[in-house]
Amino acid sequence: MDKRVRRFYLIVVVVVMIWSLEEFNRVAEGLEGYAEPYNCGILECPSYEVIHSQEEFEIRRYRGAVWMSTHPISSSSYKEASDAGFNELFAYIGGDNQQGTIIPMTAPVLVHIVPSTGPSRKSFYTVQFYMPETYQKYSPPLSSQVHPERWPKNERYVAVRRFEGFMDDSNIAPQAAKLAADLKGTEWEGGAAAAATSGYVVAGYSSPFEFLGRTNEVMFMFN
Repeated sequence: MDKRVRRFYLIVVVVVMIWSLEEFNRVAEGLEGYAEPYNCGILECPSYEVIHSQEEFEIRRYRGAVWMSTHPISSSSYKEASDAGFNELFAYIGGDNQQGTIIPMTAPVLVHIVPSTGPSRKSFYTVQFYMPETYQKYSPPLSSQVHPERWPKNERYVAVRRFEGFMDDSNIAPQAAKLAADLKGTEWEGGAAAAATSGYVVAGYSSPFEFLGRTNEVMFMFN
């Protein structure tokens, strides 16, 4: 066999061995993480680093990024509030902005939830779309209905629990409670305390027309 060919195959073997060792270390250290949502292979999604992963949850670190956001919506219904916010943002990326610019859809759709603490039983919901990489470098088109925000703001970590199905008032709070319970007694239990005082986020990666294999996440932000 030609020396150059042997040298090439030797380099390939070394690279594969190094990659395999790194993957082994990631699994051993609990860094394997959830599989990438299907729609992130089609739509642009924000990047993150997995700090810790186990069966019940994972801990991520996101870089601060620009998201287009609604104003807080007061409602007793998650579906009512999230639908209203989604429609505002979908109109925005569809060209209902001051420049008339059409912006590609991204994933996930975030809904920040501050649960009700009063007799009205109305929570506050803020819906956000991730802005494509172009608008991470340059200001997105302006709008009188929605506005840009950075997320995460100051938090270093995000605790995440993944679940399936259509999100609604019947499953979001129980999933958040499960995440809080799973974090108790771990080095990440500060996430549960932060969520109890400032609320939490749910992320939906699937379109309204996907009925099977839907990917949702509940998130606690903390330092």
